[in-house]
Amino acid sequence: MPAVEVRENNVRRYPINPRPGWEKIVSSQGLNYHSVEGRPYWDESAYWEFTSSEVDRLEAATAELQKMCLAAGDYILRRNHLAAMHISEAAIPAIRGTWKDEPPALYGRMDLAYDGYAIKLLEYNADTPTSLIEAAVIQWYWLQDRFPTRDQWNSLHERLVAKWRDLVLYVQQPVHFAHDGDEEDLLTISYLRDTAREAGIDSVALLMHEIGWDNDRHCFVGHGTTPLATLFKLYPWETLLAEPFGMNALVNMASGNKPQKGRTQWIEPIWKMLWSNKALLAILWEMYPDHEFLLPAYLDGPRDMTRYVRKPILGREGANISVVNGSHGFETDGRFADGPWVYQGLAPVRYVDGNYAVLGSWLIDGEPAGLGMRESHDPVIRNTDRFVPHLF
Repeated sequence: MPAVEVRENNVRRYPINPRPGWEKIVSSQGLNYHSVEGRPYWDESAYWEFTSSEVDRLEAATAELQKMCLAAGDYILRRNHLAAMHISEAAIPAIRGTWKDEPPALYGRMDLAYDGYAIKLLEYNADTPTSLIEAAVIQWYWLQDRFPTRDQWNSLHERLVAKWRDLVLYVQQPVHFAHDGDEEDLLTISYLRDTAREAGIDSVALLMHEIGWDNDRHCFVGHGTTPLATLFKLYPWETLLAEPFGMNALVNMASGNKPQKGRTQWIEPIWKMLWSNKALLAILWEMYPDHEFLLPAYLDGPRDMTRYVRKPILGREGANISVVNGSHGFETDGRFADGPWVYQGLAPVRYVDGNYAVLGSWLIDGEPAGLGMRESHDPVIRNTDRFVPHLF
């Protein structure tokens, strides 16, 4: 029986018994990060069901939002809105240059609210999105085991491999993949390396602290001596630029879409700072007021909204978010308590049996590619909240 009584075309949540030995199953498929503090992170005690028409709507909405974000990038640069986004002035020439030259860019994830009727953009994780292997691999094998005759919005793996094949001529091998040591980031990096390997690209993993600057050769190096020609980094640009050698990235950055001797080709490119910054939400609302896929959003305060969410524009993982719902409120802690902020209207998030659900709509090379579902018992989704599979 469905978890709630719903009308047709309204996404449904069903409880289901997990597969016996599910921990070993998902670990064998690459997800060692399947539990957090003794509770499931990968949660197959329920699943979400969509109709094919709902999937079509979500895919079309994601494609339209991507076009709007492309237009917003031009708008931001044309109107010099980068200061309002609290983007370092030193980074602006590199952002402008990479936006124009279109160096390789791989992927992103739009977080959407969907209550069965309205689709609304919550934010765009365009620089360092995670929960990728869960969406691309783990839920797909769950579907094959439990509902082999059903389908899933999920072409992530195939599209990632295809994109790496397209990039064979545009990267220098081995491609270095860097992260800061977080377990979730390691899983994402490992999976991305697998997709690159399947496409015929050699890769090397390293930690961010293993990257250094060679003053004599004027280049970034890994493990002490190896020049980094092509570097995929699962590490926020704003964090990187604030570090001792961060400014070297701006003068050492390869221009164009191919590696250059002595310069580093960064994936994701620095122009992704335009989209990973939540001030984008206010800029989109300024450009497309009352658009069906957007929520009201402002940088100067909530204005006349009485139901809204205050988010740090450079925040991550659900930190320091305040939910204001009339006289009621909810707030998370974190390391972004000083802002700056964007104020976004409260979204129609699906709520079933004590579970708030947010949809992660993935894009590979700018094209919609699949869906991942996250659940929380409160209105804010954090990086440790449950990932639940879906089907249609």
